[in-house]
Amino acid sequence: MNRDERAGAGPDEAARLEIGRATASDWRVFESWAAGEGWNPGPADGGCFLAQDPDGFFVGRIDGRPVSAVSVVNYGEEFSFLGFYLVHPDFRGQGHGYATWQAGLEHAGGRVIGLDGVLDQQDNYRRSGFQLAHRNIRYVGSAAAVGARAPGGIDAAVLPADQVGRHAIEAYDGGRFPAERPVFLDRWLSAPGHIAYAAVADGGLVGYGVIRPAPAFAKIGPLFADTPEIAEALFRALVSGLAAASGPEAPVEVALDVPEPNAAAVALAERYGMKPSFETARMYTGPVRAMDLATVYGITTFELG
Repeated sequence: MNRDERAGAGPDEAARLEIGRATASDWRVFESWAAGEGWNPGPADGGCFLAQDPDGFFVGRIDGRPVSAVSVVNYGEEFSFLGFYLVHPDFRGQGHGYATWQAGLEHAGGRVIGLDGVLDQQDNYRRSGFQLAHRNIRYVGSAAAVGARAPGGIDAAVLPADQVGRHAIEAYDGGRFPAERPVFLDRWLSAPGHIAYAAVADGGLVGYGVIRPAPAFAKIGPLFADTPEIAEALFRALVSGLAAASGPEAPVEVALDVPEPNAAAVALAERYGMKPSFETARMYTGPVRAMDLATVYGITTFELG
C-alpha cells in the first residue's frame, strides 16, 4: 500500500533530503506510519519482510528526522514488489516521497515491479510505468461469526502446515505469486503468533493459509485453495486456530484481502458477514508469470504482494 502527494520541493529543502537504506532499527518508523494510515501491520511483519530483502527498505531524512519511506523488495532476478510508500504528514507535497520512490526503483534494476497502491494514486503510478492488473478489496468482519456458521464437508484433510513438507508449500505458492519466495515463506509460516494450515487430498497439497494477529484486527494472508470449499475450510481453521492460541486475548475481528476478479473469494467473505473496508489497485510495470488467480482467496500482504 502506498500513499504520497507529488509536488516540487524547493531547492534548499530538496538538497537537505538524505535517502538511505533503512535497517531493522528503522522498522518502527515504517510500522508507526503504516498504522497511522490504518494499515494495521502485524507485530512479526518486520522480521519477515526484512528477511526477504534486507536492502530493499529506504528512508528519507531531513536533519536526521525520518520524513519519507518506501520498500522495493526483490524476489530473485525477475520480480520486485513496492510498498510502504509513505511520507510524514508534515512533509507531504514537497517532493520527498517521489525522490525516495526513485531511489527505491533503482534497487529493482531491470525487474518487473508490482504494487498494491491506494486507488487515488493510480494516475501517478501509471506515469511511472505501472498498469492495472486488478483491484483488491479488504473485507473485515467478526471472528465470532466464523464459529457460528456450520462448516461444509470437503474431501481433504486440514492440517497444521508444519505437518506438510515445506517444499510442497513452496511449489503450491509458486503458482499463485509472481516469483519464488522460499526465504519469505520460511519466516512467514513460523513467525511468532502466526498460525498456518494446509489442506491435503490424495497425497497432494490443495491449499494453505496463514493468519496473524495485529493491533486492530487479525489478518489472513495468504489464503490459497483449489476450490471454494477448501478455501472455506482453511478460513475456518485459521480463525479457530488463532482463537485457540490467543485465548481471551484473541482478536474480535478478522480481515481478508480478496482479489476482486475471484467471485468465489468475494462470496466467501460476504457469506461470513464481512464488509469492504479498503481497496487497492494491483499494478505491474510489465508482464508477470501466469498465476491461478481463481485459487487466490486472500493475498499475502498489501506491503510485499
